Amino acid sequence: MKYIEVITNEDTADTVVGIAAHCNVTDIRMRNADEAGHQEIRILVSDAKLQELLDKLEGALGKKADSRITVLAVESYLPRSSDSERKEEKKAVAARDALYNEVERNSHFDGNFVLLVVLSTLVAAIGMLENNVAVIIGAMVIAPLLGPNLAFGLGTTLGDWTLMYKSALTIFFGVIIAILLSFVMAMFWPEQPQSFELLSRTEAGLDSVALALASGAAAALSLSTGLSSVLVGVMVAVALLPPASTVGIMLGYGETDLAKGALVLLGINIASVNLACNLVFFFKGISPRTWREKAKAKKASFIYAAVWSLTLLLLILVVYTKPVVVNT
Repeated sequence: MKYIEVITNEDTADTVVGIAAHCNVTDIRMRNADEAGHQEIRILVSDAKLQELLDKLEGALGKKADSRITVLAVESYLPRSSDSERKEEKKAVAARDALYNEVERNSHFDGNFVLLVVLSTLVAAIGMLENNVAVIIGAMVIAPLLGPNLAFGLGTTLGDWTLMYKSALTIFFGVIIAILLSFVMAMFWPEQPQSFELLSRTEAGLDSVALALASGAAAALSLSTGLSSVLVGVMVAVALLPPASTVGIMLGYGETDLAKGALVLLGINIASVNLACNLVFFFKGISPRTWREKAKAKKASFIYAAVWSLTLLLLILVVYTKPVVVNT
């Protein structure tokens, strides 16, 4: 349930009330206009009808400089809604603008992002070098890789090239920082480790694809349905940060073949996570407001889904056509 406050002029107040009534909102209240002619309208609407209402209000008021639309979450209200209304609420997808604001905020390449990447890489690299699973999991909790991947997936679904470009740069530089820092750590590590946790990230298989696809789908579902993103953030970090760190470590030890294997795993995971995000957002019906923007976004979604799918297939072929070296 959401509480919406609309401030507009007296001339369009009836239009707002008509739109709210058409969307079958739960409640509408209108206060008297002030001396400047501004009208305040308060609307209580279910999450299932929120996006439709916001789209119609934006279409009617979007170009009016003196109009404002504020959306607030409702913790509880009386009288309680019926069982059918509660079931409808649970199926509702978060509003497009709320999704956009959340992922856009978490996709910035700034000092906080860099610091978290550095800290999580240090912890993850030490955990793999020491074969300590608990330390690796701890690194996943602080890794900030969920935000930019969700932002890129949402950007492709909405056809928002600015968001896609910004989040792609954030992902790229985050991975590069993880690789370079791990490379430097390996140069100064006393001896070359042979830990299982490290070597397991130098080979990819169908299980890696399944893990990354599940991580991306869970991340997109957590955002669109309002579920906790902590655990899925860990899943995405598991799919991306350890392979990136392994690439750097193996390069630092001069093990180029093992580094290539980790790089292929990293590529498979990035393609799988973003493909899953793109598909979940698309099938959840998240789209722009106007039909022109929807057509553009639909085309972008198909293009990027095809690109990620083709990339994933090519990387899987690389894994299963790799020549086997037999020692004699």
